[in-house]
Amino acid sequence: MFTLGDLWEGIRGEKLDHPLALEFKNGVIDSRLAEKGSLFVALRGEEGDGHDYVKDAFERGALAALVEREIEGYPLAKVKDPSSLPSSPEPFCILVDDNLRALQDLATYWRRRFDLRVIGVTGSTGKTTAKETIWSVLRKAFPTLKSEANYNNEIGLPLTLLNLNESYKKVVLEMGMYDLGEIALLAQISQPQVGVITNVSHSHLERLKTLARIAQAKAELVEALPPNGVAILNGDDPRVRAMAQKTGAKVFFYGLSPDCDLWASDIESRGLQGVHFRLHHGKETLHVKIPLLGRHSVHAALAAAAVGLVEEEPWDQIVAGLQDIVAQLRLIAVPGIKGSTIIDDTYNASPASTLAALNLLSDLEGRKIAVLGDMLELGSYEEKGHRLVGRRAAKTVDKLVTVGPRGRIIAEEAQALGMDEGDLFVVESNQEAVKVLRRLISSGDLILIKGSRGMKMEEIVAKLGGK
Repeated sequence: MFTLGDLWEGIRGEKLDHPLALEFKNGVIDSRLAEKGSLFVALRGEEGDGHDYVKDAFERGALAALVEREIEGYPLAKVKDPSSLPSSPEPFCILVDDNLRALQDLATYWRRRFDLRVIGVTGSTGKTTAKETIWSVLRKAFPTLKSEANYNNEIGLPLTLLNLNESYKKVVLEMGMYDLGEIALLAQISQPQVGVITNVSHSHLERLKTLARIAQAKAELVEALPPNGVAILNGDDPRVRAMAQKTGAKVFFYGLSPDCDLWASDIESRGLQGVHFRLHHGKETLHVKIPLLGRHSVHAALAAAAVGLVEEEPWDQIVAGLQDIVAQLRLIAVPGIKGSTIIDDTYNASPASTLAALNLLSDLEGRKIAVLGDMLELGSYEEKGHRLVGRRAAKTVDKLVTVGPRGRIIAEEAQALGMDEGDLFVVESNQEAVKVLRRLISSGDLILIKGSRGMKMEEIVAKLGGK
């Protein structure tokens, strides 16, 4: 809970001498999330202007709003002029030059008020699963805050930090990016002592053009670590391993190779029952099982265990955290129509994550159907990435449904590798896919549904729920 004085000092850089005492419960940018004690930040976005929703935020209980223009009907305090603050605690607006910058400045100030450990997590794929798994491990020993939902950018990360209070000892922050400099900004705001890099792959290639530039953007996290910090790097990814040369912090490698500080062997995927494997650290070997799906999830478990070790958490609590992952992760199994099972992996898609999902499907017993949509933002890798997925699908699934113009490339490649034309269904929309699947699905089928966020393939899952 931060005060009006904290807000003023964070944004203005000067202490506030004013009789009005307010305490803010949180910060929000969506007026529908405002509640008693909220600070509403009226951001302008592609889908609307937050200034149009100030009244709604106040009606829901917000105490004040950060604005860039006057809102009719509400007192206006100017951050450059403390004397303009109202004396009454009735809802009022605070005028700043730049709402986003003000939010970031406030979060930067507020984070520095606390003596705690910040763990930053980034990578092309798997960063959300890694973040959730790290939180699951750390919370066994420490009060730990994490970034929720998609709060992993220059807006969401500051909002997460505004939830800090004295009870927390650790913070786990996912850090996303679209371009160079963005992770550096997030690190400047949050001051992480530990940085976890999951991998570097073709996500965002359309924007950054080369894998080298994607690696450069991700490396901004380890470059920002202090000398007494720790860079936790995926030693199986050459581009991530090379980041050891870009940090003055201690380096800790995890992976499947014995030359890593923490490594896994004897990996056994047990389908929907999770994954079993052995963890090795120095002379220690532990048998571990996790409820995550697919062999690829072992890397998330390794990253989480590495953070636990770095934070001096006992092994029994680390293992307990790995076995007790309660968060709703992105790849989940849900009941489908006609007694089928849907593997819902609709949040996003890249060639690497889609191949991993197909590998999971291959570990399961039953007739296998893959519903694969366009993978976006691949730039020059677009055709090759879709063809790689098509090749793997041809060897993995019994029926293949593709959605969208890029999905057609997947189907073409699967057919070229020998998949029967009668087992291929090429459609342009989610609605068409649902019609095909309602005819196709039978009892015991396993249906993987995956595509880029922009394809909104969760619509398919919603229509195929087992009712």
